[in-house]
Amino acid sequence: MNLYDVVRRPIISEKAQLMGDDLNQYVFEVASGANKIQIKEAVEVLFDVAVLKVRTIVMPAKRGRRGKNWYVRSPQWKKAIVTLAADDKIELFNL
Repeated sequence: MNLYDVVRRPIISEKAQLMGDDLNQYVFEVASGANKIQIKEAVEVLFDVAVLKVRTIVMPAKRGRRGKNWYVRSPQWKKAIVTLAADDKIELFNL
């Protein structure tokens, strides 16, 4: 898997902003087949930072209902929380 295929997009939310400010952690949507080692290498190469820890979470699909029928509103996806060294920052999040 290519480095540019591993990290799909940053997650910009209120909780993610607080984690970035207080804990120096950043949140990304990653490829569902990527493991922690691939995520660490991709973030280090793409953003030129030192990664201390990577935590991954599989976010379940959201289901909806119309009458008796169930459908999928949003598919399942994988989220990675990346902890950086104390002196590193990712400028993409600090706009």
